[in-house]
Amino acid sequence: MAATRAEWTKLWSVRSTWWCLGSAAALMLGQSALTAISESADSSATAIAVEGVFYLVQFVVLALATLTMAGEYSTGSIRSTLQWVPVRRRVPAAKCAVLAPTLFALGTVLAAAAVAVIVPLQPERAPDVSGGEVLRTALAVGGYCALLGMLTVGIAAALRSVAGALTVTFLLLLVAPVLAGGMGLMAIVDYLPGVAGTNVMLGEGAPSLLTGAPVPYSEFVGFAVLVAWTAVALAVGDALLRRRDA
Repeated sequence: MAATRAEWTKLWSVRSTWWCLGSAAALMLGQSALTAISESADSSATAIAVEGVFYLVQFVVLALATLTMAGEYSTGSIRSTLQWVPVRRRVPAAKCAVLAPTLFALGTVLAAAAVAVIVPLQPERAPDVSGGEVLRTALAVGGYCALLGMLTVGIAAALRSVAGALTVTFLLLLVAPVLAGGMGLMAIVDYLPGVAGTNVMLGEGAPSLLTGAPVPYSEFVGFAVLVAWTAVALAVGDALLRRRDA
């Protein structure tokens, strides 16, 4: 509990957190409004909100998570952190305990706010947006943001570099699906973390943002895929954190 309270204080006492949260809100709402105005009638409010998360907000999330973990290596404060928390696996665990609910709340609120902005701009589509669909999408966005944050913490703990963690996570989310798709490995594409997260947010049967094909599995399968990727990243990060000097 002491480590978690310390991480909570760290998270909310630096300006980078507020800049990231403010940027995520501005990007999400701005993109939603502009897309709703220019988008064809075939795109629903929830689909536009998911596009905002996939193309913009998720990169703010991984930046915040990377700074939370790898930022301590760039400033040297990781030495003090590990001295105060000698059981090293508690460090990423405490960071995830603080980041996950924060990012879940961020994603849920932003998705709901985006729909609230989009619906008045698409009056002809308003009858097609149900409260249940908005709630499902908002919770899925929140869950994706939370898991993405924890995945990034694991990668950042393993690499100990802000630039390295940002690069690797970006490659995993966007470049890997494109490369795998170009090689015809479509069965792999659907189970990469970024695509799986997008499929969770869109729902089974909806066209995927990257592949254009219908989402082939349910939200529960998608979340299981994301949890597996997150668990592997955290396990690798924990192993390397305990093995190496600060």
